[in-house]
Amino acid sequence: MKLFLIAFGLIGIGFLGIAIKIWAKKDGEFAGTCASQSPFLNKEGEACSFCGATPEQKCKNPEQA
Repeated sequence: MKLFLIAFGLIGIGFLGIAIKIWAKKDGEFAGTCASQSPFLNKEGEACSFCGATPEQKCKNPEQA
């Protein structure tokens, strides 16, 4: 039971942190959602499957502009 409460508390803190970030951001949007911009997620330098941007380009998603 103690482990369950600790796990539940940590998950709650995570959700609270995400909620605060969404509340604090303009229009509740996360910035930089293109995975192609992260060298850790895109080691081969492939284009983003969502917007088609290469790592050198900005996100082509019109909602991110």
